Amino acid sequence: MAKTFHLTIARVGETVFDGEALSVHLPGAEGGFTVLAHHEAFVSELKEGEAKVETAEGEKRTVPIAHGGIAEVSGNQATVLL
Repeated sequence: MAKTFHLTIARVGETVFDGEALSVHLPGAEGGFTVLAHHEAFVSELKEGEAKVETAEGEKRTVPIAHGGIAEVSGNQATVLL
């Protein structure tokens, strides 16, 4: 069974994604990065681009990031605020 982590992607007043994911690729301010299960804890500023999510079921989703944001990863979960 593939390892997953809890991913939340939210905008003010809207939860865009909240569930288990295999991976998420994000446009970091200093370059793109991918988060997987049990990733080392960190915080990163995001630039304009898109989040590419692979859900626990293997579905691929794309979430536009229009004005940047911030990502926080710790404790086998990731939170992306747009």
